[in-house]
Amino acid sequence: MKIVICVKVVPDTASRLKVAEDGKQIAVGDLTWIISPYDEIAIEAGIQLKEKHGGETILLSIGPERVVAGLRNGLAMGADSAHQIDDPAFESLDGAGRAAVLAAAVKHLGGADVVLCGHQGVGDDDSQTPGLLAAALDLPCVSGVVKLDIEGASAVAEREVEGGIEVWETSLPAVLSTQKGLNTPRYAGLKGIMAAKKKPLDTLDAAALGVPAEAVAPRAVRTA
Repeated sequence: MKIVICVKVVPDTASRLKVAEDGKQIAVGDLTWIISPYDEIAIEAGIQLKEKHGGETILLSIGPERVVAGLRNGLAMGADSAHQIDDPAFESLDGAGRAAVLAAAVKHLGGADVVLCGHQGVGDDDSQTPGLLAAALDLPCVSGVVKLDIEGASAVAEREVEGGIEVWETSLPAVLSTQKGLNTPRYAGLKGIMAAKKKPLDTLDAAALGVPAEAVAPRAVRTA
């Protein structure tokens, strides 16, 4: 089973945020960066699927040098390889842009049986990327998964809704977003940290993915 896990590196929720001098952005110089907690759940889900079914787990993360430490931590948890996606054209992506870039990366890797994402990234909390990614890949999507069983070419996923639980069955490949309650992410031990230093981690840019800058430019906001 080929499992691709999309990872977002975000400011530590304990960080004290300051407004940058331009008055529009967050000053990032003194921030501590971590894997978004929902994405840690996705990593753990991917590792558990590999342990049960065999195959490989591949991490993807869009961002500059600071995402590398997060990817290394994911490798230390037990993922097999990672790709940093970094290009000046990707500096101001909106949800649709992130999905387009991640979809191009999944296709660059030859596709996947399962694509896992956190339910939302705690940096923006927009919860848009998993659904838009599924649309870009033309795959089914189940969001907010709190229980997951995969057998053969199908998956049965449970998701919490107001007042109860929904149970969805979908064919694979599919995009699944992970919610709190699915699992408890493992800590990266010393053995895993040392092993992570030898695992593949490379960088993909717009040229490698065949993504023109205009295809991922943020869409203009229309006002009445």
